[in-house]
Amino acid sequence: MNMENAYQVLCTVSLGILTALAVLCLIRCVIGPRISDRIMAVNMISTLTIIMVGVFTVLLGEGYLADVAIIYAVLSFLAVVVLCKVYTGVYRERKQAESQSGMAEEQEAAK
Repeated sequence: MNMENAYQVLCTVSLGILTALAVLCLIRCVIGPRISDRIMAVNMISTLTIIMVGVFTVLLGEGYLADVAIIYAVLSFLAVVVLCKVYTGVYRERKQAESQSGMAEEQEAAK
């Protein structure tokens, strides 16, 4: 077995493991009890996808795939930032509504 075949086997096994991990993260994204768990799972899937593109870059010997991975990393980062911003806004609105309802109940009890 020469080195070229060894690299091909290593890349194939790596892609299989990364795919299994991405499927597990997808399951966590679907069932994960909190929104923060889902955001983390989406971020992890994106990271695994970037790593897979990097492995394909080595396996196929195509340099442009590294550029694709970098662009995907930037888009993934922006998507997670937007998701966190939306989640933070929803969380603040929920807390504000709870505090307002608590104040209304206190005023009712004072009467």
